[in-house]
Amino acid sequence: MANWISFTYKNQTNIGVLDGDTVELFNGDMFNNPTTTGQKLSVDDIKLLNPCNPSKIIALWNNYKTLADEKGLSKPNNPLYLNKAISCISQPGEDIVRPKSYNEAIFYEGELGIVIGKHCKDLEPNETKDYIFGFTCINDVTGMDIVKKDPSFDQWTRSKSFDTFGIFGPGIVTGIDPLNLQIESKLNGKIVQNYNTSDMFFNVYEIVSFLSKDMSLLPGDIIACGTNAGLGPMSEGDTIKVSVEGIGELTNKLV
Repeated sequence: MANWISFTYKNQTNIGVLDGDTVELFNGDMFNNPTTTGQKLSVDDIKLLNPCNPSKIIALWNNYKTLADEKGLSKPNNPLYLNKAISCISQPGEDIVRPKSYNEAIFYEGELGIVIGKHCKDLEPNETKDYIFGFTCINDVTGMDIVKKDPSFDQWTRSKSFDTFGIFGPGIVTGIDPLNLQIESKLNGKIVQNYNTSDMFFNVYEIVSFLSKDMSLLPGDIIACGTNAGLGPMSEGDTIKVSVEGIGELTNKLV
């Protein structure tokens, strides 16, 4: 198991493996056999960046049994998904900024994220493990009231693609079992989401297989596995913390 991060050190962008308060510096491409330099740094001397630069962010909808029961939904025939614009990505700890064009509800959604490690297409579920690099934390921020604004078309992509609504990180953890991870969201310190990935309709391997049959998945691409019960609105000044067992936590404020 390793926790891969990206960071700046002495005005240079680097990759490394985080272990407690120490970072081991690596050369090369995180997804293509990077080599250690042998140098170790203190986390106090680096500035954390997003761990990768995805070509796309795909987000699952209706992928948890508990939330489906709460909403009166049933298991879909296959994974249902949408896209978040790459321009919505924010860097670690940055504020979630309310769009000037939107004054209604903004929701937090704590989720597990899959990070693809190798180009893949047309995989079966039992083949996907070799193509998944690791896992990360996601806050899939959503302008929820936009979704149903037009009765003829659900505006999911628009609702999730405002600048600063794409939050992931802080690292990518490899060698972890994604089928039994606890996910927690805290709003101003109060637990509002607390659920396990075992509640998914479609597990991570089934998700990657299905998506790979629709499109090529590339190194660094992120798949947000969907959220569960407890998602909800934030008010200006609220702080939301999303944590995934064994991976880390994300903390952001809505302004």
